[in-house]
Amino acid sequence: MAVVANKRSVMTLYSGSTDPYSHRARIVLAEKGVTFDLYEIDVDSQAEALSEINPYNTVPTLVDRDLVLYESEIIMEYLDERFPHPPLMPVYPVARARSRLMLHRVNRDWYTLMNKILAKNVNPTELQESRKALFESIIAVSPMFKEMPYFLSEEFSLVDCAIAPMLWRLRMMGIILPPEAKPILDYAKRLFDREAFQVSLTNAERAMGE
Repeated sequence: MAVVANKRSVMTLYSGSTDPYSHRARIVLAEKGVTFDLYEIDVDSQAEALSEINPYNTVPTLVDRDLVLYESEIIMEYLDERFPHPPLMPVYPVARARSRLMLHRVNRDWYTLMNKILAKNVNPTELQESRKALFESIIAVSPMFKEMPYFLSEEFSLVDCAIAPMLWRLRMMGIILPPEAKPILDYAKRLFDREAFQVSLTNAERAMGE
């Protein structure tokens, strides 16, 4: 899948077709309207696929001319600075620091649990405990989504780009949010209805929402 958009670039993104971290990068690229080449990599079956450019052989990996970046947060912030419109991070240092802290908490509180749930050969007991912990954590913060359309903000941001792939995978992880979680369910719908989110989906990811 190559995204066709207005902004010219020679970028290449190496991405996993179901990898949530790669999904984050694809959302940002779509929000920015960047033209890029997409190569889907299965790091399990293509063990050395990225070893020449990425010492960790991980996705996502972004190549922009002579620059090679890995780790989704680094890629996301680079893209926001490289293509400043529309901005996905606040302008002022204090607000930017808060956004970075929120990204850290999303990774630590939600993605850690999601990774355990999606891990191969996960212990059934650990799987159930991780599902329960993720469910309860999402329910606990649901009221925070009542006041503003996006995560603690009037504007769509990199934090939303990070949260969206996790919410999109809830059903696949066996997590169904109850009606009382309406604020976060409405928030998720706003994210999923964005054109850039729909463009960012691979065929495998699109099937997760069916």
